[in-house]
Amino acid sequence: MTSRADYAPTSAPGLGAWVSHVVPGSPADDAGIQAGMRIDSADGQPLPDVIEWLWIASEDSVEVEVYDPRDGTTSLAELEREPGQSWGIDFADVLFDGIRTCVNACAFCFMGMLPDGMRASLSIRDDDYRLSFLQGNFVTLTNVSDADLDRIVSHRLEPMNVSLHAVGGEVRRRLIGGNAERGLRALQRLCDEGIEVHAQVVCCPGINDGQELATTLDWVEARPNITSLAIVPLGYTRDSPRFSRSFSDDPAAASRTIDLLLPYQERSRRSCGRTRFQLSDEFYLAAGREVPAAERYDGFPQFYDGIGMVRSFLDETDLVAAERGGEVRSASEGLSASGRRALLVCGLAAAGCLRHLVEAWGLGGSSEVLPVENRFFGGNVNVTGLLTASDLLGQLPGDLSGLLVCLPGVMFNADGITLDGVSREGVGERIAERGGTSVDCGERPGELLEALAATVQFGGALPGHGRLD
Repeated sequence: MTSRADYAPTSAPGLGAWVSHVVPGSPADDAGIQAGMRIDSADGQPLPDVIEWLWIASEDSVEVEVYDPRDGTTSLAELEREPGQSWGIDFADVLFDGIRTCVNACAFCFMGMLPDGMRASLSIRDDDYRLSFLQGNFVTLTNVSDADLDRIVSHRLEPMNVSLHAVGGEVRRRLIGGNAERGLRALQRLCDEGIEVHAQVVCCPGINDGQELATTLDWVEARPNITSLAIVPLGYTRDSPRFSRSFSDDPAAASRTIDLLLPYQERSRRSCGRTRFQLSDEFYLAAGREVPAAERYDGFPQFYDGIGMVRSFLDETDLVAAERGGEVRSASEGLSASGRRALLVCGLAAAGCLRHLVEAWGLGGSSEVLPVENRFFGGNVNVTGLLTASDLLGQLPGDLSGLLVCLPGVMFNADGITLDGVSREGVGERIAERGGTSVDCGERPGELLEALAATVQFGGALPGHGRLD
């Protein structure tokens, strides 16, 4: 399992509970289970996913049916462990019976706005309640059965991350399609059963904003088990068949949305001590208004939905400056001594954050920010996580001599591939051909500092990314 939902790895295992790794000396190892085998059942029960495995194998012994592809045989194995001990099994995927795909026709679906010719895995419209629980993916619940809902309740699969968008029947159908009502009924069932929910609204100008958004906020306010509601703005590409404007193009509309939420946020803090209603950072950036303080994000439950990323980055930047000033000065001085300057790559939306970092860390003499315009997708796409190799390489200087190009980790997927299909190593090689050096810098200020410090210390960068000497 990963800490965040990946935007589509390039490889996928076959169906079944395939074992990817066995810890030496573990109960699984003692029972003869090896990587490459498949577990077909546990205590006689089939395994549709890792949730069922964890549910069935929660005690200190379990009988498993194991398939060995080397000779095509199936055998039973008894696993036993000490209290609290892990079974020592890693699976190739968390879903053993395949991913459940979307049955909707959402007007704002980003998959429907992708350019032609992209790899097929990027067009998989997952809508699987199990990934909602396991990885934080947002789901509409329009494709869940009553048995699925029973399982969510009986197994207490919470929090569930649910795309709500609107509660008004006509508007909801316009946004989601003919299955919209099923999703709302399913969400109401979870509310009735007390399942914790993190919900999301993709706010589309002129459709589910304004008074329609207020109606949705009222609905959520009456259901306390929805512990957070994220309102994110419509994102569109140049290939969108329906949209050509959003809140990023209308600062006044973004500001009105911020003001609309204020009374809901205040009531929530008074009634339960939490800011249940939270806006995407993009609203504040578009409106030119300061993002809320960290305590308003209540532990950042929807961080990877773009809720609080700016505040977190700014605060960590200042914390690093205060607590690790010596390391910052050492990295800056090391870069200057080597005759190199660092280019901090980001999307347009994050440029202000990185400029704050350069100023707060006193890196002006050794570093500069390189905001990359997203020409690959166009539209209002401006986040760092959707940068492509073609845009990065196309907007870097032709001569990179004396430059250290700091690559944000979020532009690569779990397999180290960009959205336009270029490997991390391939990007580094292209930069090296121009005389530059590249280094992976993670996502957070602390990771950036560590990458800079390591690069300066060892006089080089990651394998295949060029060298400083």
